[in-house]
Order: sequence, then structure tokens, then C-alpha cells
Amino acid sequence: MANEYAIDLSQNIPNALTAAADMERQKLIPRNDYFKDGNEYSSTNRDAMADGDRLGRGTGIFLDVYNESAGTIEDLTERKDQIKINKFNSAKKYPNFPLG
Repeated sequence: MANEYAIDLSQNIPNALTAAADMERQKLIPRNDYFKDGNEYSSTNRDAMADGDRLGRGTGIFLDVYNESAGTIEDLTERKDQIKINKFNSAKKYPNFPLG
């Protein structure tokens, strides 16, 4: 049978190690700057929207994966470069071969 000990891990006496840990914790935990002034981060936040900058990738529409305007400016540029070498695109679809 295991022995159970009542161990109190709370620190009610200030010490140097706890003070140093609290100071480092304040530096290391980032602040959430998206909640001030009602600028809560969501799928429709300006930093999440794909508007031609390097931040956002989404369109704000749920599961909008076939949108050509989605992505950062680098995503859009790469997508256009890849389409140049592909003879099939949105105007010229893949052929529908008969099965048999």
C-alpha cells in the first residue's frame, strides 16, 4: 500500500528564485495585442484576411479553399507562376475520359 504524504507546495514566503522566475515569465509570455479596442483576432480580422500583404491568407468564408484571391502576396505570385506551365486551368478543364 502506498504511503500518502500531505505536501503543501504553495509558497507563502517570498524568495529570490520565485522573484527571478516571475520577472522572466513577464518577459517571455507575449502580450495579446488583438483584444485591445475590440480588435479581437478572428477569421475576419484584417491581419487574417488575404488583402495583398504578407500577413493574411484567408478570405473570411468558411472552408473557402478554391478561391484564387486567398493567400499572401507570395502565395498569389507562386500560384500565377505555376499556372504558366500548366496547359489546364479554370478556362480549360481536364478532359473527362470515358471509363471503359
